[in-house]
Amino acid sequence: MLCTYLILDSKKQSNMKKISLMLLFISSSIWMFSCGGSSEKSASSVEAPKSMVPDAEAYDPKRGEGKFNESNVQLGALDAAMAKNGEVIANTKCLSCHKLTDERLVGPGWKGVSERRTPYWLMNFITNPDPMIDKDPEVQAQLELCLVRMPNQNLTDDDARSILEFMRKNDGAK
Repeated sequence: MLCTYLILDSKKQSNMKKISLMLLFISSSIWMFSCGGSSEKSASSVEAPKSMVPDAEAYDPKRGEGKFNESNVQLGALDAAMAKNGEVIANTKCLSCHKLTDERLVGPGWKGVSERRTPYWLMNFITNPDPMIDKDPEVQAQLELCLVRMPNQNLTDDDARSILEFMRKNDGAK
């Protein structure tokens, strides 16, 4: 009796394996052919990539996109208290993706950023990254390297200013 049961059980297992393999084959075939269509495109149908926003031509790469400009972001000597506050904010919101060196982590390293970018560009990017990612050619090139969009951390203007001071301190500002 036990012998008969084992023989029948092994036949069931064999049939189950066959059914499983057949289902796997069918689903793989469907998946492969569902992505079909012509892979050939005529040269006239290939368009250059366009900005995701209609007013990209008006974008100023020195200022960025946002409310900050040279008249409302004035720098003087490094504000140590503000830089310390910026460090606390950066440790919470920024440094899981950025390093303080020039080494890339998820995002680019911060070393020298306050020397390469204007203060108002940095504040605009910190507070308003999405439109700048969509419009700024250098940021788009950086995105191709990093493959991850900087998220909007919903930082206040004061938070952004503190982070800017921390970036300046990191770059040796006095």
